[in-house]
Amino acid sequence: MPEPKPKVVLGVSGGIAAYKACELLRRLTESGHDVRVVPTASALHFVGAATWSALSGHPVSAEVWDDVHEVPHVRIGQEADLVVVAPATADMLAKAAHGLADDLLTNTLLTARCPVVFAPAMHTEMWEHPATQENVATLRRRGAVVVEPAVGRLTGVDTGKGRLPEPAEIFEVCRRVLGRRGLATGPDLTGRHVVVSAGGTREPLDPVRYLGNRSSGKQGYALARTAAARGARVTLIEANTGFPDPAGVDVLHVGTAVQLREAVLKAAADADAVVMAAAVADFRPAMYAEGKIKKREGQEPAPVALVRNPDILAEISADRARPDQVIVGFAAETDDVLANGRDKLRRKGCDLLVVNEVGERKTFGSEENEAVVLAADGTETPVPYGPKEALADTVWDLVAPRLP
Repeated sequence: MPEPKPKVVLGVSGGIAAYKACELLRRLTESGHDVRVVPTASALHFVGAATWSALSGHPVSAEVWDDVHEVPHVRIGQEADLVVVAPATADMLAKAAHGLADDLLTNTLLTARCPVVFAPAMHTEMWEHPATQENVATLRRRGAVVVEPAVGRLTGVDTGKGRLPEPAEIFEVCRRVLGRRGLATGPDLTGRHVVVSAGGTREPLDPVRYLGNRSSGKQGYALARTAAARGARVTLIEANTGFPDPAGVDVLHVGTAVQLREAVLKAAADADAVVMAAAVADFRPAMYAEGKIKKREGQEPAPVALVRNPDILAEISADRARPDQVIVGFAAETDDVLANGRDKLRRKGCDLLVVNEVGERKTFGSEENEAVVLAADGTETPVPYGPKEALADTVWDLVAPRLP
């Protein structure tokens, strides 16, 4: 007998971003979830009930008075494996935080005993208002995952923080939260600020050339997404990845090792944990040519002199923003993997070091990874070959108990 499909309630509140929830609904249904859409009355001004019903295969209502014999205001929440509200307006966050129940969606939120995800969307001033921030803090304290809104174009000519994250990214948060349902840890990073670096730095030689590496940034992005799904406030510092910003994550874009160092030091000032997954170039050209270096007929190119880049991992490990900050490093090795990893752990002074073997067709750019996580206390945690998000979860499983 086939396993029952996970039951997901998609709550939609009354914002212009309601139309984007159609794409989220499609991704949820096509990936094997049984989705019941519960819009607010205001949301139906933007997308009609017929659309939600056709896409989900279920009847749609915003009222507690419809199908009273089925007690929908109780049953829908009780039977759900996940409730996701996207978009979640300032009004909806306030109602959820204060336990109001004046329609089917707010009743569902009160009866749900499963994980709940809110994807806010509103104007910047509304998001930054102290009342909204207190409501968000209350919801997170109770165990809900409230993803940070994206930065971008809002309604009219306005831009700023408050844009609904892309549906594909909200789906990834939902998938990760569903994957951890039933675990005792729950959203174990709620209230924590974590910093993750990702990608590979590029050190300019001239206006068109640079020294770089093969790091894609996929492992760092998996770490950021997983931390957000576990309730953390995440700052992702990415170098040259080209990936879309993950939902619920504050993203800073850098290019070089010096820029990465500056961003990490600033972001780490109030961070509970810093995970340095980026591949930072050890060296950079000593001189930068203002014009493109030309190929001269009959002449050999001049040697490229190199200078050392700052050792960011060693620096933040030795001079922590606070004594109980957890620092995690990554070591990409091509030979004597564990021996080199143990030596690096000792030299860098971090708490955990993720050691993996890399090569032209191994790890870099792949969707999978295999590693051993070395700890300063001498313990070693092997992570078998599998999706990079599995390694990411293992890293956070090891970080969480080390936090004060």
